[in-house]
Amino acid sequence: MASLRWEQIDWNGGTIYVKRVKKGTPSVQSLSGLEIRSLRQLQRDYPVSPYIFQSSRRGPLAHDTIAGIVERAGKLAGLPFPIHAHMLRHGTGYYLANRGIDTRTIQSYLGHKNIQHTVRYTELASTKFQGLWND
Repeated sequence: MASLRWEQIDWNGGTIYVKRVKKGTPSVQSLSGLEIRSLRQLQRDYPVSPYIFQSSRRGPLAHDTIAGIVERAGKLAGLPFPIHAHMLRHGTGYYLANRGIDTRTIQSYLGHKNIQHTVRYTELASTKFQGLWND
């Protein structure tokens, strides 16, 4: 996210090319209409930089800056525990698992090369046994 560039967005296709860090698998993911409109507005407001999220020097945001933003958001939300940016990724995995999305799809969406990194989300899913038996 720190070095996300405008060129990674396919405006006509409504998708974004996601490059991964830590040797994760890259992917192309759909953008919702709201996301596309928000990105277009951001591009109009800050047209100079090639980066979507940019520093005051028009470069990519530093990882520490992003971590600070997320940490502060957790405090402003009144959460009773410290928040870090990677929790957003975990939250996405648990959300998808609790919606009943299959493990391989979650693996692909999150860019995990090893399925074991994804299984943790589906192991704790509250819905994994729903619908196994007819009443």
